[in-house]
Parts: sequence; C-alpha cells; structure tokens
Amino acid sequence: MSEPKTYISIVIPLHDEEDSVAPLCRAVTAAMESADVRFETILVDDGSRDQTFARASDVASQDTRFRVVKLNRNFGQTAALKAGFEIAAGDIIVTMDGDLQNDPEDIPMMLQKISEGFDMVVGWRKNRQDSWALRKIPSRIANWLVRKSTGTTITDNGCALRAYRSEVIKRYPLYSEMHRLLPTILAMTGARMAELPVRHHPRQYGRSKYGLARTYKVILDLVALRMILTFHRSPLFGFGISGTVLGLLSMGVLITGFLQLLTNQGDVSLIYPGIGILLGSLSVSLLTMGILCDMIYVTGDTKMRPFRNSPLDA
Repeated sequence: MSEPKTYISIVIPLHDEEDSVAPLCRAVTAAMESADVRFETILVDDGSRDQTFARASDVASQDTRFRVVKLNRNFGQTAALKAGFEIAAGDIIVTMDGDLQNDPEDIPMMLQKISEGFDMVVGWRKNRQDSWALRKIPSRIANWLVRKSTGTTITDNGCALRAYRSEVIKRYPLYSEMHRLLPTILAMTGARMAELPVRHHPRQYGRSKYGLARTYKVILDLVALRMILTFHRSPLFGFGISGTVLGLLSMGVLITGFLQLLTNQGDVSLIYPGIGILLGSLSVSLLTMGILCDMIYVTGDTKMRPFRNSPLDA
C-alpha cells in the first residue's frame, strides 16, 4: 500500500482583490493538480469593501478544496494569516499574496525542498516587478536592517510565497507586522531554512496596499523582536544590567550629597538625596521586574524557545 500523500494548506489573505480571486483560484488549482498533492486553499477576506468575499464564496461553493474566512474589518495581513493558520489542517502550510504577483507554479518546487528536511522554504523575488522608489528601495533597506540586526541571511523577508511545516509555524504568536519577520524568528530559534528564487509578476488588477509606512512598522517590530530574542532566555540579565547601573548611580549621588553635607556643615541641597532615592527606587523596580520575568519564562510560555535539541534531528 502506498503512503498517503502529504496534505497541503495554502493560506491567501485578500483585501479588495475582487478581480484577482477567480484567476488566482484557477492558477492554484492547476498548479496543485499538476503536482498531484492533496490540498486545501484558505481564502481569508481581510475586511474587503468590494466583492472579494462574494467571489471567494462562489469559488468555495463549487470546489470543496477552497474554504473562506471573513474578518469583520481590515485587521491587516498578519491577522489574516493568523486566522488562516488557526484552521489550516495541512502538514505543510504555504502562504502567498492574493494579487497574482506570486506564481502558484512555484509551490511544487518549494514542497520538494521541504521534503528534503527543511522546516521552511522562503521565496526570493529575484526579478521583482515593482516600483523602485516605492517598493524596491524601501524593501532593500528593510532587508539589510534585518540581516544586520539579527545575523540571519534571508535575502527577501517581504516575499509572501513561503512554505512551512505546520508544527513549526503554529508555535509562534503573530501580531503587528510580524508575518514579515517569521522566517527570521524561525531561523533564530533553530529552524532549518532554505531560500529559492521565485517568479514575480506585475500587478494585473487594483492598486498595491503597501507603502512607506509599512517599512516604519517593520523597523519597530524588528526592534521589539531583537529585544525579545536577546533577553528571552534570561530576562533578569537584561533588566539586571539596567538596574545595577541605576543602583550604582544612586549610590554615587547619595555619597555626593553626604560629602556635601560634611563639607558645608549642614547647608545642603535636597536635590542629591531626592535624585538618589529616585534612582534607587528605579533600580529596585527593574531588578524586581527582571526576577518576575525570569519566573514567568521558567514556568510559562515556551514558544520562543529553540524547538529542536539537534539541528539535524527529523
């Protein structure tokens, strides 16, 4: 008896993509049927104001391999992906944009790479079909910042076409614009990652939902991610350094005030004691917070911990 085929879940966020829905679904179906895999496609309508939901529902009513999720307002791509991940039943989860710029024909190639033992495969839009000023330059700056600040080597963090093992991707919380940094998070916590050049087509319908503001959000998320991954193993270490520095400053200020009291024979300003007590209080607060965070980490959530004992175990 032959082994059962791997089940693939394809999660596609949609926002005001009414003209793209039908050709997108046809392209996905053709690519998956040619690859001879079992699959489901989850279309997540992220609060569209046009007929996106109606057209996605029409597709789902004719083909049970398509499912539709509707968010009651526009929450953003990260929230839409999270909604899709929560109901995805596949062993492998593939993500892609719904604007026809990603090519479903690249999915079989990514599945083949996953089967070689990787936990995720990230697409690289080598010949990107977007505006230099509004898309390519900000993207290159953001990718450079990610690589420099995290030590990872991912070329294109913004490419939506990716494939993940389900048990890996479902371990991690998603918020803000963190979907862009998922490969970085996974790579930094021990996942085996491969990157493949993929096709990228010009947008056929509608306008891009992305702009320079997204780059700013990514930078903020990158700062938050760096702090989380730097101090998550020992929060006391991070808070302890700051607390110790403030404690030493507090002692220095109080000693200065005491020496002033001795030299001025009682005529001393209250500034030194006030600042010293304030710095001391902040020091104690930071140390206490570090201890509490350490206790929470030891007894609580483990999502941000490395998920394999050996980098090569299956």
